[in-house]
Amino acid sequence: MRTLPVRGTPSGSASSPADGCATSGASQREVRDPAAVDPPHETVSEKEIKGALALFDRMTQDRLEGPEFTDTYTDALAKIIEAKREEKPLPQAPEPEQPGKVLDLMAALNESVQQAKASRGEDADVHEMPKKKAAKKQPAKKTAAKKTTKKTSARRSRSA
Repeated sequence: MRTLPVRGTPSGSASSPADGCATSGASQREVRDPAAVDPPHETVSEKEIKGALALFDRMTQDRLEGPEFTDTYTDALAKIIEAKREEKPLPQAPEPEQPGKVLDLMAALNESVQQAKASRGEDADVHEMPKKKAAKKQPAKKTAAKKTTKKTSARRSRSA
């Protein structure tokens, strides 16, 4: 651990944290009093303590058994390791029970718009937006070409 002088102290004259040095590089202004960050002390009644303990007892499970607590990843990894150790082909991954449903987002959006319009009593037909006419582009104005002068190098040769 290295001792560093803190700004605002004569360099080299301080030798301990109490003298203005910091061992972590933090100045005394950055170190807060622990009492300043200590949360306020609250009084808790006996009834609140009993209620908290009863809640803990209700939510605690003694035995972690059942299908929701099985570690399928570790089991599958053990099968792969065993197959590699015995130089057998790797086990096939099981197919998902139900494939995920693919939604057509545009169809769902159009259906939602039709339902919203029907609930307001408006015409529920959805029409294409009219295409906007593109504005004619003006030709770019030509600017006068700037004259460039060649700058000579201000370097001296190394032999000088």
